[in-house]
Amino acid sequence: MEGDLVPRHGGLLAGKILRVHRERLAIVYIRQSTVQQVERHQESTRLQYALVDRAFDFGWARELIVVIDDDLGRSGSTIEGRLGFQRLVAAVGLGHVGLVLGVEMSRLARSCRDWHQLLEICALFDTLIADADGVYDPANYNDRLLLGLKGTMSEAELHILKARLLEGRRAKARRGELGKPVPMGYLRRASGEVVFDPDEQAQATIRLVFDLFERFRTVGKVMRYLVEHEIRMPVRASGGPGKGELEWHRVNRPSLHNLFANPIYAGAYVYGVRPTDRRRQKPGRPGTGRRAARVETAAVFLPDRLPAYISWEQYQRNRAQLQANRAAGGGPPRAGSALLSGVLICGRCGLRMTAHYNNNGHTARYACGSMKSSYGGSFCQSLKAAPLDALMTAAALAALAPAALEASLALAADMQAERAALARQWQQRLERARYRVDRARRQYAAVEPENRLVARTLERAWEEVLAEQTRLEAEHERFQRGQAAAPSAAELAAIGALARDLLALWQAETTTREERQTIIRLLLERVLVTVIDGSEQVRVACHWQGGHRTAHRLTRPVARLQALSTYPDLVARAAELRGAGQSFAAIAETLNQEGWRPAKRRNTFNAPMVHHLLIRAGVIKPRYRRRKAQIERQPDEWTIRELAERIGMPEPTLYNWVQRGRLRSRWVQNGRGRAKLVQADAAAIAALQAIRTTPAPWRRLPPPLIQPDNVNAAS
Repeated sequence: MEGDLVPRHGGLLAGKILRVHRERLAIVYIRQSTVQQVERHQESTRLQYALVDRAFDFGWARELIVVIDDDLGRSGSTIEGRLGFQRLVAAVGLGHVGLVLGVEMSRLARSCRDWHQLLEICALFDTLIADADGVYDPANYNDRLLLGLKGTMSEAELHILKARLLEGRRAKARRGELGKPVPMGYLRRASGEVVFDPDEQAQATIRLVFDLFERFRTVGKVMRYLVEHEIRMPVRASGGPGKGELEWHRVNRPSLHNLFANPIYAGAYVYGVRPTDRRRQKPGRPGTGRRAARVETAAVFLPDRLPAYISWEQYQRNRAQLQANRAAGGGPPRAGSALLSGVLICGRCGLRMTAHYNNNGHTARYACGSMKSSYGGSFCQSLKAAPLDALMTAAALAALAPAALEASLALAADMQAERAALARQWQQRLERARYRVDRARRQYAAVEPENRLVARTLERAWEEVLAEQTRLEAEHERFQRGQAAAPSAAELAAIGALARDLLALWQAETTTREERQTIIRLLLERVLVTVIDGSEQVRVACHWQGGHRTAHRLTRPVARLQALSTYPDLVARAAELRGAGQSFAAIAETLNQEGWRPAKRRNTFNAPMVHHLLIRAGVIKPRYRRRKAQIERQPDEWTIRELAERIGMPEPTLYNWVQRGRLRSRWVQNGRGRAKLVQADAAAIAALQAIRTTPAPWRRLPPPLIQPDNVNAAS
């Protein structure tokens, strides 16, 4: 019979195995969770491969028995990354498999989701499952119940083991005894104690890096300083033949960021600063999905448990500075002339204003276009940077005046400290080079002269360290020649006098733009600016560090006299003086004495400006009327001057349009030479006037009103 029983296995009859099953494949699935288990638990691997003989005992031919061992060294907690399990499920779904064998259910899957999916597919395609205890038919209710229970127990076992291990790690971390890799500048002893690196140069380098960041306040400047002075970072080898030996690596930006962000340098022991977000974790990569490091939300925080290079307050200042250096925080100080870049806020929308440069970077302007670019709103406001920067400079220098003496003393102390730190670095490097030369010499002297195979190698090593020592000494000499002499007492006194004259120090050529911006950011938290009704009047609100606030008024340059808030009163006063019979020069002098100011470029009025003001306001008429040139012209033809006056636009702009072919023109001969006539009918004039009335930010060159005429009149 097809259902003849075969011998018992594990207490359950294998009589469920039919000929239809034996005509298909028998797959032996082999898996171990980690590479370490594959290397160390080889007996388990041999036991799983022995299931091939078990399938043969069940009646399968050798050529129909397939071994899938692609998942050796992979966890069974998920199907992702397990190519062998995916291959098994695909073969079952195609109806090619009659029996699936595993040493136990946990080898197939540690997740109930993956396990029950496999059971459903096996039941649908009449595939049996076998382990060390027996053979099961997923389509049978009792077998399905037992298989479901085994899968649940397998997943629960994994969670219990993991929870037990994690709780043990947390308990050890709460005592501050959980060992973790220590960063550069530290060393873990065999007893587990964390101490400073015993190498003095390594300690001095770490302290120098923190001092440089306190001075420069940006990672990029610290990195450039270290590169310029050829200072390398001390790193203990974590593996290989030289494990634990001190190596000197080239400085890089990520290592500096990690150094400033690691709380161990402030003496704190922390655990769990980067918890895992399961939604972002990639299957098969347990190190992914980590959130950003935040000491405030650490699972374990034990202050003052480790030797510290800096105080906790300095560590917090460094973190705040790194955050402020990001683009969202205003960014670091730049080389541009805009003094308030990064701290200026629009008083209308509350968004950050940005600096824009023209004139080859010499002229700066603050503008708020965030609402327009981000939300499709209207353009908020803009103003020239120079008057606002001058106002903030005066306010900052007034705030710094009481601390001038302390600043001079700190400046002199910083100069001495920097020189001492560099000299100490060079002495330690030279001392290390001398030690290596002496060690190579002793190794060469200790070898037997007859043993030339070893002697030649040691001789080459000795020559290499000698060459390195010679190179280092030559560089040290060049460094000393390039260093300025230590400041004398008279020079220190001059420095103190200069520091007390803050305005001269601020305007000195040696004071960089980045340094001025840094001072402003140390004093001001933010500056709110509001242009009042598009006029020259500006409200300025300064939020100082510490909570103090001050309010100021500023007069900015505007494009036209009509934009001045005092324009009606200015016109009325000028008309009054003109009505009194005063000349334009006398009117200008009176306006200047009374404190009236033009829109831009000048601080005082002159006679032509008053004349133009009264003409534009309609108070007086032009002294003369231009006489049209006696030119034979066709209908709707104008000279450039006549058409410019008719439209109310500058002659150069109209001439530029004519040269570009926007308007039809021709040359004609008159009594005084040649003249250019432009053809423009009433419709063309109306179109040009509409273009001129368009607001300036949206002004565009006009479209061709007519096709250019290539035929010009001969002279």
